[in-house]
Amino acid sequence: MATYAAIAEAGASLLALLREAMSPEPVTHPELIGMASPADKGDLSLSLYLYRVAESSEGRRTEFIASGSGMLQFPPLALDLYYLLTPYSNADLQSRTLDEHRILGKALQVLHDNAVLRAPHLTGSLAERGEELRITMDPLTPDALNGLWNFGSLPQKLSIPLRIGPVYIESTKLKPTTRVVERQIRVRDKGE
Repeated sequence: MATYAAIAEAGASLLALLREAMSPEPVTHPELIGMASPADKGDLSLSLYLYRVAESSEGRRTEFIASGSGMLQFPPLALDLYYLLTPYSNADLQSRTLDEHRILGKALQVLHDNAVLRAPHLTGSLAERGEELRITMDPLTPDALNGLWNFGSLPQKLSIPLRIGPVYIESTKLKPTTRVVERQIRVRDKGE
């Protein structure tokens, strides 16, 4: 799998973890947890929405990688992925909010217990390379969170912003290099 798919693989890994740990309780079927915009959530009980991708200063790498004989590969691009985690319930009005709080509480418990996502919960090239993804809540001001909820006429719902990363996308850029084949050492007397 090409490493440009790392963003998709990170989302799929997170989705698989939540589906495995949250069904059948409090979400009856794993397919009711999915990746969707809050505006297009369909019949989901829990949605993950990737709303931002940013370069990760913490995960940034600067060293070249040896790639075959005589070639160095440029460092990978380190990214942090920002998701909005939003619970939904189809329960009646009296119990809907409590139902959504249960779903959200379980999701937060699962994410806390798996604050570093690693094999066997990673998929594709992330698993092959032995990557580790940190999951943290992203502290947003109420105004910033309100700004994320710009989905037309939809009323704002309780949502948790998450940051996942670093996710690495390999560079395809190569730099030719030559091996050191000879070394000269000169010794001088102090008096010279």
